[in-house]
Amino acid sequence: MNTSSKTNSMLKIGITGGIGSGKSTVCRVFSVLGIPVFEADLIAKKLMNTDQEIHKKLVSLFGAAVYLPDQTIDRKYLAGIVFNDPSLLAQLNAIVHPVVRKTFFDWCDKQKSPYIIHEAAILFESGFYKMMDKTIAVVTSENERIQRVMKRDKLTLELVKERINNQWSDEERIKLADFVISNNDDELIIPQIIEIDKKIRAYGKVW
Repeated sequence: MNTSSKTNSMLKIGITGGIGSGKSTVCRVFSVLGIPVFEADLIAKKLMNTDQEIHKKLVSLFGAAVYLPDQTIDRKYLAGIVFNDPSLLAQLNAIVHPVVRKTFFDWCDKQKSPYIIHEAAILFESGFYKMMDKTIAVVTSENERIQRVMKRDKLTLELVKERINNQWSDEERIKLADFVISNNDDELIIPQIIEIDKKIRAYGKVW
């Protein structure tokens, strides 16, 4: 757990979920409730475009083609490589995640709220959940996740299934999560979120 004197008193709540689970939607609700949200995956993408050390290491690992002519990361090219090779995915994470982690704790030091949200797709897989006080898993049926991602990202059924299969299952996430938010289309997420928010605000802890 982080031992920074500035962030010790602030609860850090990690949120994760598989592709298409709707974790970003859940985080937007927390944001409306006044809770700062650190979007780790978005920050990682930005850092791949702006951090010179990451740039150099990615070119060394994947070749110059990993960056477009304007020197922004070619996300489709990169995804096509790492989602088919767990070893390369692990090497990518080893390059990017330490910088994201430092950025997160620097960001925490600037926040003034009862707690913050850290959103990350691989919160559990990376082991970073151990730095959180509590965790929330957003779960959704596989069929709904597939339909959402196909529509959102214009991917084929086969590609979406491949990406889902390369991530942890909801069952694995639930085993480690302190809270579970069910985000199927026929379920309301706001009451679930408000209940968790009330517990954290009322007690400062939820355990």
